[in-house]
Amino acid sequence: MLHKAVLVRLYPSEEQKIQLAQTFGCARWWWNHALNKSIETYKETGKGLSRLALNAFLPTLKKAEDTIWLADCYSQVLQATTLNLTTAYKNFFEKRAGFPKFKSKHGKQSIQYPQNVKIVNGNVKLPGIIGIVKAKIHRLIEGKIKTVTVSKTPSGKYFASILTVSVAGGQRPTVEGDKPESAEGKIYGIDLGLKHFAVVTDGEKVSKYDNPRHIAKHEKNLKRKQKKLARKQKGSNSRNRYRKIVAKVYERVSNSRQDFLHKLSYKLVSDSQAVIVENLHVKGMVHNHKLAKSISDAGWGRFTNFLAYKLERKGGKLVEIDRWFPSSKLCSNCFYQMIEMPLNLREWTCPHCNTHHDRDGNAAINIRAEGIRMLKAEGSAVSVVGGEVSPKLGRKSKLRHSPVITEANTVLGTPSQCG
Repeated sequence: MLHKAVLVRLYPSEEQKIQLAQTFGCARWWWNHALNKSIETYKETGKGLSRLALNAFLPTLKKAEDTIWLADCYSQVLQATTLNLTTAYKNFFEKRAGFPKFKSKHGKQSIQYPQNVKIVNGNVKLPGIIGIVKAKIHRLIEGKIKTVTVSKTPSGKYFASILTVSVAGGQRPTVEGDKPESAEGKIYGIDLGLKHFAVVTDGEKVSKYDNPRHIAKHEKNLKRKQKKLARKQKGSNSRNRYRKIVAKVYERVSNSRQDFLHKLSYKLVSDSQAVIVENLHVKGMVHNHKLAKSISDAGWGRFTNFLAYKLERKGGKLVEIDRWFPSSKLCSNCFYQMIEMPLNLREWTCPHCNTHHDRDGNAAINIRAEGIRMLKAEGSAVSVVGGEVSPKLGRKSKLRHSPVITEANTVLGTPSQCG
């Protein structure tokens, strides 16, 4: 089964905005109430509350005088909120995420509809909302609609993320004994970094893509507007209006980053059968406070996700090699490994074969070679073009596919300078 999420812009009427605001408020209040109940119960009993136990509170709350307004909210929105909370708890206890936080009425608001959302003449019909919500659906919605998440950004825009499920197109079921199929095209090795966002090789040539540094371009404007916002009186209409102006600057940064990542990932995937990258530990890397802002701004994780689903859609593969693989220290010509490689050393000469290397280009070549070795070891049918492959190199690595395709209308390891 193939999951695909399409982000569309919504243009609700004033009446629909009021209804959505009420639904946002109900979902937010129930999240905070259920989270507080779970915390109190855990303190008293040492056990949390299950999804069924939390949902059992809802009928009583809907009849209580103080919370009777909950009855006006579409019931499945509240139940979806419960599911999201219990999932957040599960992720916390399994150490995949931090502890669930209480939600604020300030900032982004979102609700989830698990069913009964319909596409009507290019617009969206949401259960519990009067009338049809005007929408700009920029691409065909394929497959069965699974869930729809409606959100309001801090700048005041409304979006719907429509998640659909369908059988993966163009791919027949694998029969035992069949040889694995593969997409045609090049095999790219990519070294991600900060000075150059990506250094890419196809085995014949090395290409460098500069880091756009999205935040740096808007930093002066953002700093000026944030200072002006800080002078506004808290709770005033003027502050509320200017808060949206600041939010629009952040939105512009986010959109420009996403546009760059989509275009570069599409360019690489369009003529490739496989793309090989390092499995970067971004969460650990941002502990370096000197580079944290630059690392967060780069968007390596999102770029890898874009590569994964675009490759999966065309039948290609994304290979992530182990973050400890010595891609920068290894000579791509004779495989001699340097003991030390200072961060400021951008070019070096191999003491064994005297080959002169550009640090990032050499790393990209080694990443590609290790990925091809993995693909061959797995048994994938790949046609290798450009360069020899060493069968001896490599440590624990993995092949990865992203389960969700995310399409919008433009909505960790070591970087090249650190590795």
